[in-house]
Amino acid sequence: MFKDIEAVLFDLDGTLIDSAPDLGAAADKMRIARQMPSLPLDHYRPMAGAGARGMLGVAFNLTPEHPDFPALREEFFVNYENCMTERTYAFDGVAELIEQLRARRLGWGVVTNKSERFTLPLTRRMPLFGSAAAVVSGDTTAHSKPHPAPLLEAARRLGVAPARCIYVGDDERDIVAGLAAGMGTVVAGYGYLGAQADTSRWGAHAHIGSPLDLLPLLTSA
Repeated sequence: MFKDIEAVLFDLDGTLIDSAPDLGAAADKMRIARQMPSLPLDHYRPMAGAGARGMLGVAFNLTPEHPDFPALREEFFVNYENCMTERTYAFDGVAELIEQLRARRLGWGVVTNKSERFTLPLTRRMPLFGSAAAVVSGDTTAHSKPHPAPLLEAARRLGVAPARCIYVGDDERDIVAGLAAGMGTVVAGYGYLGAQADTSRWGAHAHIGSPLDLLPLLTSA
């Protein structure tokens, strides 16, 4: 249980929203353009949290070290910009969770490694984020997660001490960043964890199997 919490911060992809369908579609469009067969979404979904690196790895078995990677990454980015909210939706329970946080007068915000190029237009198009007090992207500060800098920036924007915040995410780097920032940490077990993830080794303070499972963990002073 977390006590005296004043704000809740969330990772974005795989924690608040399921963006895998649009990310996969952006990569799959590249395969189709090259007369390669389309791949089903379940091929892309486990790597959705890795962004372009993950999607291009699935689509073309390509790593960032490959000389063609930068050009293909930009093609992927353009495709994604053109479809980023077509199939993306909030996970079941997220909207109610946000309503409950607001009812309890808790601030909330987003800290993601997604760059501002995508984060800002996406969150502006989705009504869910209208009440977010902070949206911090992977390039908002000099460092991205697992560095604590973006989490500390979000706490600063909310005017809340880091120790009065918790951070919820579906990747080990989320937990590493949260712990380094001195925040309570929660694993979103419904996200893009992948079959090989052993979340018990991440050192998080708590695990949840659905968004609404967070509410019972929050207690007043």
